Amino acid sequence: MSHKLSLGNKARKIVLLLLCLALIAPTAIACRIGSGATLNLSNSDPITLDPALAADSTSDMYIVQLFSGLVRLDQNLQVAPDIASSWDISNSGKTYTFHLRQDVKFDDGKPVTAADFKYSWERALSPSTGSSTAGTYLNDIVGASDVLSGRTTQLSGVSILDDYTIRVTINAPIPYFLEKMAFPTAYVVDKANVQSGSNWWLHPNGTGPFKLQQWQSGQVLILQRNDNYYGEKAQLNKVVFILTGENPMGLYQEGSIDVSPVSADYMGLVTDPNNPISKELEVFPELSLTYIGFNASEPPFDDANIRQAFSYAVDKEKVISLSAQNIVSPAYGILPQGMPGYNANLNGLQFDPEKAKELIAASKYGNVSNLPPIVLTVAGVGGGISGVVGGVIEEWRRNLGVEVTVRQLEPEIFLYRINQEKDQLFLNGWIADYPDPQDFLDLLFHTGAQNNIGNYSNPRLDSLLDQAAVEQDPSIRLQTYQAAEQLIVQDAAVLPLFFGRNYVVVEPYVKNYVLSPLGYPLLNKVSIQR
Repeated sequence: MSHKLSLGNKARKIVLLLLCLALIAPTAIACRIGSGATLNLSNSDPITLDPALAADSTSDMYIVQLFSGLVRLDQNLQVAPDIASSWDISNSGKTYTFHLRQDVKFDDGKPVTAADFKYSWERALSPSTGSSTAGTYLNDIVGASDVLSGRTTQLSGVSILDDYTIRVTINAPIPYFLEKMAFPTAYVVDKANVQSGSNWWLHPNGTGPFKLQQWQSGQVLILQRNDNYYGEKAQLNKVVFILTGENPMGLYQEGSIDVSPVSADYMGLVTDPNNPISKELEVFPELSLTYIGFNASEPPFDDANIRQAFSYAVDKEKVISLSAQNIVSPAYGILPQGMPGYNANLNGLQFDPEKAKELIAASKYGNVSNLPPIVLTVAGVGGGISGVVGGVIEEWRRNLGVEVTVRQLEPEIFLYRINQEKDQLFLNGWIADYPDPQDFLDLLFHTGAQNNIGNYSNPRLDSLLDQAAVEQDPSIRLQTYQAAEQLIVQDAAVLPLFFGRNYVVVEPYVKNYVLSPLGYPLLNKVSIQR
């Protein structure tokens, strides 16, 4: 999703990644309530609980607890049955017939049927819904573009065979279709619930392992176990998220919350073997990338020489060591380690200030004095600049003699407005929605893609991505994606900064607290054992 990251899109899917980008853990305070079956966490408010609208990882984290879809990704990020107990795939690879479980009900007891899925997808694609994700995650279904454009309200590629059987026809035999169907945009929603009012999602009638018991914005959000859930029932009775904005590590140390993310400021504390808290540290891999995007449709970054110069001028190793205490890994490519297609031998744009100056001279501007004013759009409030962002700006000042100013957008609107409001540069991040290189390379860099925020366009790249999307031989497919990634990097479509990891401290009595590589906890697997 875009998506979409946070230390607490994703963001996610996108997340908010933007608080992660500042390398400051999300802040909130939590209180202990109830019995040992309550897990106390800190987080921020979701922007929405509507699966069709969510484009940030914070919202997605709550949504995956409250709603569900035909399929899901298991702990190993493999496609697993969810509301669909099984499915058949035609020889052409373009028709999927899903067989739904007959024991699945919405929270109000109403059965979930095939018609509910067709309605949910048509609603997500409808222009009146305003989804920024439907065009990415449902676009492979035949007829999706017609619904998106408003030419029709009926999704022609979806047929209801009976109450518990649904047939879906896609445009091409893509290997990652089922993975896309595990994303929240494809989740089922209740039509009557949606039609109850514009803010229906404040009282969601979901199908997930938890139900929303209470939500007071800026105060507290409480999830309660759904005892009628058809899948693996939660062992926790409640999960309490306090949303008021206090430092989570301080609260963890004083015993007010059970789990806390660890920011760079606390790494010395939690890695000191003489400190008992070091035994509570857990490190989880995350399939995420933080990058600075270039607006390739506007000067000066419509010139590849300028994009490359700004890339060569940044000593990422130094910036990350000084500003992030090495809690993240410098990125020279797009695909993080652990993603299929990851290329350890990728030829990235390494720090080379002399090469950067040569590229400036070779550009149509000739000299930095001829560059137009350059503004970097970031998510944030209060005027503060994160250590990494400040470090990068200082590298440009020192090595190129370029002054870059910063403009902030409120984190709550950043991911939803960045396409319209970006300046010459923008800070963004992406966390995998599914473990396939298409989720990074195609969604972020194909001409016209919804998440191609920098409007980058390269016909040669588009051709490689189109070939890889339908290639059925896994080896050839990954090689093609690696060639596409190398092209993206050499042309400096973006400036990759770092790949993420999640550092958290967990009280010993909290068992099976695991953060998925997609960035969210699997709360129905957590238990409290005092």
